[in-house]
Parts: sequence; structure tokens; C-alpha cells
Amino acid sequence: MNSILNVIEKLKLNVLNIEDVPESFSSDVYKLTLSSGETVFVKIPFNKDKLFREFQMLETLKEVLPVPKVLDIWYGDERTKGALLLSAIQGMPCTGDVDEKLSFQMGTYLAMLHEVQAPGYGHHAAEGYKLFDHNNWRLHIQSNFEMWKEPCKEILGSTLYEKCILHFDRVFSALPEPDGPCFVHMDFRPGNILVQGNEVAGIIDFESARGGSSEVDFTKVNRYIWEANPRTKSPFIEGYQSVRPMMALERVLPFYNFYDAFSSIAWCKKRGIAKNQTFLQENILILSNSVG
Repeated sequence: MNSILNVIEKLKLNVLNIEDVPESFSSDVYKLTLSSGETVFVKIPFNKDKLFREFQMLETLKEVLPVPKVLDIWYGDERTKGALLLSAIQGMPCTGDVDEKLSFQMGTYLAMLHEVQAPGYGHHAAEGYKLFDHNNWRLHIQSNFEMWKEPCKEILGSTLYEKCILHFDRVFSALPEPDGPCFVHMDFRPGNILVQGNEVAGIIDFESARGGSSEVDFTKVNRYIWEANPRTKSPFIEGYQSVRPMMALERVLPFYNFYDAFSSIAWCKKRGIAKNQTFLQENILILSNSVG
């Protein structure tokens, strides 16, 4: 609470009410009611790079997608990494059933995002746009996996861990050439898609977005939308293809399902195993099924 009070003071906001937004898993997000009656959101990032990444992405996409408007930015002090003041979008996170119409719209908006070219394979950071090593998406994926090995080894049993290492080497080498570089969301799931009625009202949470290959963004679409309701897959793809061609998903989805689960194990190790136990077990099961 000290951080949000510090931000309110720095941004000189007159606030009537502060609400915590509980479903934010990385940064701290607060819903504020101002004395004018206006509702706004404050996002306090986990680190400085996330602050600049979200700011630059929202500025880039404001004429492309229904994203929050950046009302103000504060660059932080010794206590707080900084904060974004964001406009409220009239809508709620898509936590209910996704039908065919809504799925078509989601596919259309994801394709519109992927149509935005990035300066290279990389991401926005405090010092500007940073390219990945050799401007290479496949090398970036491989480097991430190497980085996650140690924390995953501490959590996974030795048998499952060794199977994961062998599985990565086998499936990684079979991936097709990546497309891009285009901007990818990295967490395109129902919780980050705001809906009003049966319409997509907004897309939020671009703190992990980067210049990459579009293939990565279908991972959570598959896990949280298509697997929850298989009838949504066809209209989603139709919506996507109304804007741009769809890649051969069957060649990349199994790999990214595994890769994302391995990443999530490392994330749980970093952010706390005890408080993320449910998410941890969900991803251990995915790994087991992937390599089994």
C-alpha cells in the first residue's frame, strides 16, 4: 500500500477510493476513483524495463487496437520502480465462456497486433529498444531455455527434468523458420481481454510484449480458449485469417506448450513456490504430458 500512496502523491492525484486488482500476477495494479468521479488505473511494474515496455507498446498500438490510454507516467525513485496512469476501458476481463463470435473477434485483434512490424527481434527497455543476440528469435528461445534449466532442475524430479532436456533438443530442431519480427503480446489470454456484452472492448497488459515471431502468441490461446471450448478454434482462425495468413500451427503448438510450461516452472521458483503452488502443479502436469 505504501507504493500506491507514494505514486498518488507523485502524480498529484485527488483520490476518493483505492481498490487492489487481484488478478495481476507480475506488476501491482490499482483501480482508483478520483474526486472528479473518473475511474483510472495505476500500474506499478515489477522492474523498470516493464515500465518502459508497457509505455512504448501502448503508445505504438493506440491507433491500432483498443488499448488503455497512457494518461501519465512517473519514472520512480529509490522506493518505487515507477508507475503508469492508465485510462479505464468499459469492460470486464473475459472470465466467462467464449463463444464463436467472441473468438472470431479475438482472432482478428491478435492478427492486427501481429501486423505491426517491430524494429527487430527484441524488446523496449529503459535504455531504448534492445535487440536479442544476433537479432535471432530461435537463438533467443534457446537462450531462455538454458537460463531456466537451473531453477527447473531444483523443482522437477530428476527423471522428468532429464526428459524435458531431451524433449527440447528434439522438438526445437524441428521448428519451421519463424516469421516476423512483429510485435507479440506474450500473454494473450482471456484475463487480458476485456469484453462488454459479447464484444471485445479492450486488450491490456503489454508489459511482456516484444518483437518476436507470431507463433508464440497462440500458446495461451490454445490452453485457455481452444482447449476450454474446441468450437472456438475454427472461428478464431477465421478471424485471424481475415487480416493475415495463419502459420502451420500444428508444427509449433506442441513445442510452445512445452516451452511455456517450462518457463512457468522457473517463474514460480523466482516469484515464490508456496504462493504459486496451483500454477506450479498445473505446469508440471503439462510438462509430464508433453514428454510422456
